[in-house]
Amino acid sequence: MLWTSPLQHVVLLTLNRASKRNALNNDLIAELAAALRKAALDDEVRCVVLRGSDAFFSAGADIKEMRQRGFEAIDNSARRSAWRDIANFPKPFIAAVEGICFGGGHELALLADIVVAGEGASFGQPEINIGILPGDGATQRLTRVAGKSLAMLMILTGEPICARAAHQAGLVAEVTAEGKAQSRALELAEIITHKPPRSAELAKAAVLAAYQTALDAGLEFERQAVRHAFTTSDQQEGMNAFFEKRSPTYRGT
Repeated sequence: MLWTSPLQHVVLLTLNRASKRNALNNDLIAELAAALRKAALDDEVRCVVLRGSDAFFSAGADIKEMRQRGFEAIDNSARRSAWRDIANFPKPFIAAVEGICFGGGHELALLADIVVAGEGASFGQPEINIGILPGDGATQRLTRVAGKSLAMLMILTGEPICARAAHQAGLVAEVTAEGKAQSRALELAEIITHKPPRSAELAKAAVLAAYQTALDAGLEFERQAVRHAFTTSDQQEGMNAFFEKRSPTYRGT
């Protein structure tokens, strides 16, 4: 896992198994989880962008590892813990997708808060083609995001969809010209870093609650998140700057 900081308060993580088309073996998932835990604890980090390569985001889970270890390759305590850490990363998380984004790679993209895709990107869950089904969350998260019919289509046929179709389905926030997903993702990350960090984290948590709770519970979660935001120094700074007609300076407190 490559860690760089191309912009202030932004970390760019790069999946680095290019020779295996970034197949997500247990080691790579553990490295990503460790990087996100590190970013979560670093007050200087306000947004993380994840990318693959120019030709592929990730081809999916490591089939060689599965052939050698069977079900245990994708269902072991370390892997489950790593996936939980990725899913629970509290700060804004953007995926920049170029090329293929299949299987576990697509399930990883489903954990991003914002997905930016290049025109040539494609998204798929081809697990059925090797006699299994998605095992890292797609049957649940894909259905919640894109609906039953498209989830069934992708999972039962194993056929991928293009970036434009993914955008129409709500899997992708923006489609860029091919090769421009990373630069656009970094632009969005920079915009986010100029917002109050604690409010951004609270907003992320509130939106995610919509997928995990009933409406009434989600509304109460939102209400308490707003209540908490009003206790921060950044809230006072933002409101003061509004009335003083100046740009606010947010410190994450």
